[in-house]
Amino acid sequence: MTTSLSPSRPAASSTPAAIRGALLRYRVIAYVVGVGLILLVCVGMPLKYGADISTVVAIVGPVHGVLYVVYLACTYDLATRCRLPLGRAVLVMLAGTIPFLSFVAERKVTTFVRRQHLATDRT
Repeated sequence: MTTSLSPSRPAASSTPAAIRGALLRYRVIAYVVGVGLILLVCVGMPLKYGADISTVVAIVGPVHGVLYVVYLACTYDLATRCRLPLGRAVLVMLAGTIPFLSFVAERKVTTFVRRQHLATDRT
């Protein structure tokens, strides 16, 4: 009996076009999550605890939380398409929790993916 989830068959979604799409989605959400986290930490938290104005945290906090889940999904999508090691994928996912680190991780991941998976496909 043959199952449809055969591990010996390569995934059709690992084509250069699919990897480029996943990389673009990851890059966009990494920047959005990074900016949201910086707003939350550098603007919202000082306003909340320094001036007792919690409006920024009340708005940006939940939005950042939802966008972080999207970031996790996009990171997972890219990691599975590029067959990234689990440890590296988890580190990239955690980069969205530390201010400014998502920008660094995005740059490193983009360089890695372009070098390893898109080097022959220059479009």
